[in-house]
Amino acid sequence: MEIPFTQLTPLVQTLAQALLPLLDKPFAFFGHSLGALVGFELARQLRRQSGVQPVRLFVSADRAPQISRRDRWIHVLPESDLLAELRRLNGIPVKVFDDPELMQIMLPILRADLSVYETYVYSPEPPLACPIAAFGGMQDHRVSRGDLEAWSEQTSVSFSLQMYPGDHFFWQTTQPRLLERLSRELSGVV
Repeated sequence: MEIPFTQLTPLVQTLAQALLPLLDKPFAFFGHSLGALVGFELARQLRRQSGVQPVRLFVSADRAPQISRRDRWIHVLPESDLLAELRRLNGIPVKVFDDPELMQIMLPILRADLSVYETYVYSPEPPLACPIAAFGGMQDHRVSRGDLEAWSEQTSVSFSLQMYPGDHFFWQTTQPRLLERLSRELSGVV
């Protein structure tokens, strides 16, 4: 019942304050779509605030932050248009769409998440000093291979890219392979 965040900076500042006491051991961030942006900005916030950085940053299905957000804003659309756009994006189960009461609960949260993503403005800073691994779907029409490769500019160490069959939500069908890759990346690090 809390009011959702609609801007990235206050969200990241709140997360950093909550997580900092827990980060006395090695840690990594994984974020998919908006979560990739949140993980990236959270890593930068922690670096600015306390000098702490993750041992790995895993980003999935989102263009690098320095690439302008060229999508039209949908968080401001009237409800019927927003629902149509959400159906087109194919990220919400049909059962949720078919439950009007549940959708009335979810819509303000979805609008807030979309606002966080769509109103983000990148601010240049030195690259992170942790490896970044990017993941994407080969049939993702929203995020291209080039959009993912551009994440390499955000690290001063190593970068890797792995593409999987599927669209923006490729992880739903490739989860075991993705988890195996994450495990390999983290073995011996944390």
